[in-house]
Amino acid sequence: MTLEASMERLAQRCARAAMEAFIDYDQHFSTITRRAANRFEQRDPIGQQRDNVERIELYDVCVKRARATLMGMLGEHAQDKPLWTRIRNLYSDAIENYPDSEFFKTFFNSITRRLFETIGVDPEVEFVAREVEPTRSARTPVAKHVYLNRGSLQHLFDEVLGDFRFRVPYRNTDRSVRYISAEIEAFLGAMGETRRIESIELLKPVFYQPTRAYLVGCMTGRGFLYPLVLALKNSDEGIVVDAVIMSENDVSMLFSFTRSYFHVDLKTVGAAVVFLKRLLPRKPIDEIYTVLGRAKQGKTERYRSLVRHAETSSDRYVHAAGDVGMVMIVFTLPSYDVVFKVIRDRFAYPKSMTREEVKGKYQLVFRHDRAGRLVDAQEFRRLEFARDRFAPELLEDLLENAGQTCRLEGDTLVIDHLYIERQLRPLNLYLQEVDEAQGRLAAIDYGQAIRDLSRTNIFAGDLLLKNFGVTRHGRVIFYDYDELCLVTECKFRDLPVASSLEDEMRAEAWFYVGPNDVFPEQFVEFLGFRDSHREAFMEHHGDLLTAEYWRTLKASLLAGEMPEVLPYQPRSWVEHRGPDLYAPRLPRRPEGPPPSRYS
Repeated sequence: MTLEASMERLAQRCARAAMEAFIDYDQHFSTITRRAANRFEQRDPIGQQRDNVERIELYDVCVKRARATLMGMLGEHAQDKPLWTRIRNLYSDAIENYPDSEFFKTFFNSITRRLFETIGVDPEVEFVAREVEPTRSARTPVAKHVYLNRGSLQHLFDEVLGDFRFRVPYRNTDRSVRYISAEIEAFLGAMGETRRIESIELLKPVFYQPTRAYLVGCMTGRGFLYPLVLALKNSDEGIVVDAVIMSENDVSMLFSFTRSYFHVDLKTVGAAVVFLKRLLPRKPIDEIYTVLGRAKQGKTERYRSLVRHAETSSDRYVHAAGDVGMVMIVFTLPSYDVVFKVIRDRFAYPKSMTREEVKGKYQLVFRHDRAGRLVDAQEFRRLEFARDRFAPELLEDLLENAGQTCRLEGDTLVIDHLYIERQLRPLNLYLQEVDEAQGRLAAIDYGQAIRDLSRTNIFAGDLLLKNFGVTRHGRVIFYDYDELCLVTECKFRDLPVASSLEDEMRAEAWFYVGPNDVFPEQFVEFLGFRDSHREAFMEHHGDLLTAEYWRTLKASLLAGEMPEVLPYQPRSWVEHRGPDLYAPRLPRRPEGPPPSRYS
């Protein structure tokens, strides 16, 4: 056998091994995902959280294993780029007819980037298609049920609940059907919609999060389309329809970048992304992939989107709005809705953590239930930016204060490590810009953000308003993670009473303070609210300033309890119209009292 033939066979074997490595990863991903139905039926949210962490960690485990396997096969040829070009081309041919072939390509790129420690993009050994969205390769239509409206929504949803069965029965199908129908009619009335619903489309796979299952689809008619999501809860008495979610904003928040990923067993993810994009046209493709659990593909799509935008825009990267960070340098491209965060070489006093500890906090957030209150920060390595796109003061700041991470190579700025997040308006700035009513609502939601995080065992640590931001939906989100920790790791103490005037007047604490001690009574000193905003906060969340609240919560968390933080508003579209809308209309159904929201 000639050397050329031998190298060709080696390339073929490596291409096949790389493909098999991705298939193995994808099968394990699906196995974990399919557990969600049983977790829901068994009411096991803690098990679901474990599955979520296992699935998140799976990608890196499989990439490392594949890299080691390929290095072993290649031996002294492991760094041979022409050979890797041939491997990539053979791999490309082999995966051409697979659904979601872009996932294969992203996996291959992950292997080569780690092998060669690539800076920027290397088209010699990577798949590069910045102009192509992966949804274009979605040849197979998404699996869905289509229900025609033959004159009765109640008959239609009776059929829907008959198709979506679980091993746990519905508590009361009749009342659930009446509830869904009434909610839809009330919503359409509120929208001023007089046209008739012609059909309901629902994706066949069920979407799961720790305590809920969701039927996801849309309502269509002549010239209109509205999202439709049925939230299901497994209660003591059986499965109930907990909410009917129909507005684009509400559904968008359910699929938010601040939420834990869904577990949904999709045969073709790209086709589902296309379907969801119809429902949520303002939702970026990368965020849809991410919330479906395909975080690495979401990261790939965000990078592609950024590169495309940079090529068609001319504005400069500048410091992001808000106070200067003690731990991070934060910058943005004004025409693009993300921020870039680079860890400083040295942290300003009184910050005392290390670079690795900061990274650890971001890893904690990546693996944790974000409760709709933590931004999903995507971690990138060795990215290249055009030097002339940076404002001079920002470039100077990065090179002087993050020189361990940032360097110039000719006309290129290389950043070895950074995080990219969706851009939010800093809460302290937002409160200066809005009217009194909006400010009070934001102050209340700030408290709710702290409370929601606490219920998922997260203590924000640094509660300054500048560390929180506001989304376009007006929702308050925490995004400064360097002092974030688990509630169960903290010791919540009452503030000791000073025994003398001298003690009371001391600038420093006159009593011992341990490294994990927290004094909730002191939180008020960090709020920085104007009087009316403070009053609104105290009225709704004054208990957050007591050690008793936190000690009680900590005890329940240590006991294995898991307080719910719902990803939707528990509101009803019919509450203001009275219970008559729930009246039974199917003649074969027995009459009964109007159901609650949970029927």
